[in-house]
Amino acid sequence: MRLNGIEENITSSILESINANSIENWILTGLQPVSGGDINEAFALTLSRPSNSNAENSSQRKIFVKLNSRKNSVFFKSESIALELINLSRQIKCPRVISRGEVGDFAYLVLEFIPLNKKGDIKRFAQELAMLHANNLSKNGYYGFYENNFIGATPQVNTWKANWVEFFAQCRLSTQLKLLKKKGLSSRDYQKAIGLIDELPVFFENYQPKASFVHGDLWSGNYAFNEQGDPIIFDPASYYGDHEVDLAMLELFGEPGEEFYSAYEKCFPINQGYRYRKSLYNLYHILNHANLFGGSYYSQAMSMVDQLISFARKF
Repeated sequence: MRLNGIEENITSSILESINANSIENWILTGLQPVSGGDINEAFALTLSRPSNSNAENSSQRKIFVKLNSRKNSVFFKSESIALELINLSRQIKCPRVISRGEVGDFAYLVLEFIPLNKKGDIKRFAQELAMLHANNLSKNGYYGFYENNFIGATPQVNTWKANWVEFFAQCRLSTQLKLLKKKGLSSRDYQKAIGLIDELPVFFENYQPKASFVHGDLWSGNYAFNEQGDPIIFDPASYYGDHEVDLAMLELFGEPGEEFYSAYEKCFPINQGYRYRKSLYNLYHILNHANLFGGSYYSQAMSMVDQLISFARKF
């Protein structure tokens, strides 16, 4: 879906959903496309108070709008659930959900607009992420989530499991491998990867992770800082799992630095086995990239499988 702008019926629906919970009736006075995503269309909308308004607060506000086709409205439902839970935790900032809805052939998600910077208080980011992980645990200790969601555009299975290794095997690696097999993964490579799943218990000897609330897709493009330098996380694919999955992905396409890990560990100690498991956890995302984009991600995934099997069989 590509749009040159938002059609009038869409903006009218968005404004109606905003004004339903507002004293003032905001009007649209500006619209700017926002780049950066490859799944949704995104816009920054400028809203103004009517000229006859007596409000003493600012006469303008900005909001952030994501658009997708109506058939993909479930994307926004799962994202809004995760964002609301993060905000309720009061541990780390994320955009506030204002509204979501459907109009015509489209679905939309309206979020608080936060001007973002790539530089900020990395130590505070580490501390707040650690507190999110440490203090927001699954109520029954199970791994999973209230419903399935998405990792990028790929469905992410979140069936509740009492055992983390079982959850990661069945709901993460196995689901990606089955999808990749349908897209041409050879039987030989598929069986090899299934062999890695059989070796998973080796990576978890003497380690039973808590079922922590995780962002789930925490690469360097999904966190930033506001104008005050406060950390902001966004575009979650959340569930309850091992907190190490977020730490691992932070290293997948970048490196937050030693200051980050030092600050994080003071709030939530990192098990020494993490250095072996991080490649295992990032295999899930490389498999997903292979499913989404193909190309070199296929060979990268199989190289990771070979390395992980080699490591597991040394023990």
